[in-house]
Amino acid sequence: MGSAEVRFKELRADFGKTAEDYGRHRAGFPDEFFERLASMGIVRAGMRALDLGTGTGTIARGLALRGCEVTALDRSEPLMEQARELDREAGVVVNYVVAAAEETGLPAASFDVVTAGQCWHWFDRPRAAAEARRLLKPGGRLVIGHFDWIPIPGNMVDATEKLIEKHNPKWKLGGGVGIYPQWMAGLAQAGFKNLETFSFDIDAIYTHEAWRGRIRASAGVGASLTPEAVAAFDDELRAMLNDRFAEDPMRVPHRVFAAIGTAP
Repeated sequence: MGSAEVRFKELRADFGKTAEDYGRHRAGFPDEFFERLASMGIVRAGMRALDLGTGTGTIARGLALRGCEVTALDRSEPLMEQARELDREAGVVVNYVVAAAEETGLPAASFDVVTAGQCWHWFDRPRAAAEARRLLKPGGRLVIGHFDWIPIPGNMVDATEKLIEKHNPKWKLGGGVGIYPQWMAGLAQAGFKNLETFSFDIDAIYTHEAWRGRIRASAGVGASLTPEAVAAFDDELRAMLNDRFAEDPMRVPHRVFAAIGTAP
């Protein structure tokens, strides 16, 4: 298998380098995300589900906990090892496959739902959308999900993003609003029908220690900087939190977003 490195503009990142922090400290998609999908009839027990770019399995595990038969794939074996450990703790079993989202090697028309959480921007999106359509049964759904922190001028997230940019100028993922209307054009071009979206806001609770771990597990820090640079960043983040954002644990604003298309 080739490198698990992913690229976005000038940034190159390998989340396998930060798998332990990723597994321990990245808040997974909240229950409300899965409840919304269930209320829309997109997820229900007995469905065959595939999670692309699964990472540490946050969506795959959520689907398995709701009775789906889940296959999950990623190019990073270290991340999926973390996923298996978290699955054991949760009491579920997921079938993990080392493969690329654009070329899974899985049989056509074999899934009721295909999901991609927090990873669509890393893919060759036209190829990934075409592959998802190939894998879905007629009437099956593709769900592109995001669960993003939300920077507001002056808040702790905004200050953290400025610190990442200071230590890694190649990181260009800051300033987001957590909503991705551009994904809809790609779904339409791939032939998906009945396109729809939803979004809602929720606070994720992080201790100072957990937030530092979460940021070490981000593309701009642990996945792309040297260990020495990560340590220097972490020291500065710790000092900043102690000096400017003393609340511990902290309520960190996040936005859940989903773009959904139906395979014809």
